[in-house]
Amino acid sequence: MKNQKIITISGKSGLYKLLTTAKSGIIAESLIDKKRIMTPFTAVSALDEIAVFTVDDEIPLWQVFKKIAEKENYKPAIDHKSDKNTLTVYFKEVMPDYDEERVYPSHIKKILQWYNILQNTGYLKTFLEQKEAENKEMKNDDGEKGNES
Repeated sequence: MKNQKIITISGKSGLYKLLTTAKSGIIAESLIDKKRIMTPFTAVSALDEIAVFTVDDEIPLWQVFKKIAEKENYKPAIDHKSDKNTLTVYFKEVMPDYDEERVYPSHIKKILQWYNILQNTGYLKTFLEQKEAENKEMKNDDGEKGNES
């Protein structure tokens, strides 16, 4: 999965691996059943561009996944079909400072569903390692630029 984009497609459940782009959109493959789909660019969101609101700021989704992975020792999280109260209590344990007014139970369901898809398909560790490496590289680049002035 090195440098592959994991995406979500509006109107479709699950997660997809971006395979290629075409004039009219993208071609992606479902992580769950490996079926391929073509969809317009406007219907696609990359997981690494999604963030979760906290009381003070927002945190990239991959960092939320990392917190869940650490809590669960890289095993599956609770079922995203759990009741609203169970989901919010669980998410509060993982993200005590999440903004309860802007992060709805439906968002928590999606986050947990996506985490479990990545975990069940074996993409979780690689995805998190890739994001950590990119984050470290960005910090190093920012540090080098800061030292030039």
